[in-house]
Amino acid sequence: MDFSQRLQALEDIEAIKRLKYDYFFFCDHKQPNKVKDCFMEGEVKIDYGRIGCFDNRETLVAVFSQLACAENIVEMHHAQNPRIDVDGDSANGVWGIYYYMIDTLQNSVTQLGGYYEDEYRKIESNWKISATVFHVTSTVLTDIASGVANIIFAGGAAPAELDDPSKQAS
Repeated sequence: MDFSQRLQALEDIEAIKRLKYDYFFFCDHKQPNKVKDCFMEGEVKIDYGRIGCFDNRETLVAVFSQLACAENIVEMHHAQNPRIDVDGDSANGVWGIYYYMIDTLQNSVTQLGGYYEDEYRKIESNWKISATVFHVTSTVLTDIASGVANIIFAGGAAPAELDDPSKQAS
């Protein structure tokens, strides 16, 4: 690889990092249209486990708006340890994630650890997410209604009856 190819690869990796950081920022700041813009138009593959599987960005954003854009939901996404491989106008990435959500209506706190497996496409000089799968590796569910943090679950992925995202929309 010559110097200009190496430089382009580094610029592409930095652009992909910025895309993913933007995605998390827009999620945390409840900006659904900007979340949508992080994904390519048309058919995509989005697998967010209990949140749902989506084949287009519009359906994802509709669910995101319903579950996460309420005032009672306070979210914090922290990405770490990106591993990104670029091959021309496509790329793959794996990201560690620490996610923390406070639901002031349900008086609960959810802490997740996990990782994203992503695919990206460069479209008209802009990188977009074309596929993403989220894998949960650790969960802590806490009830804070009494003013004291009571652990409901701590371990890998929580059982569905304890971790039902649709309760956020209540």
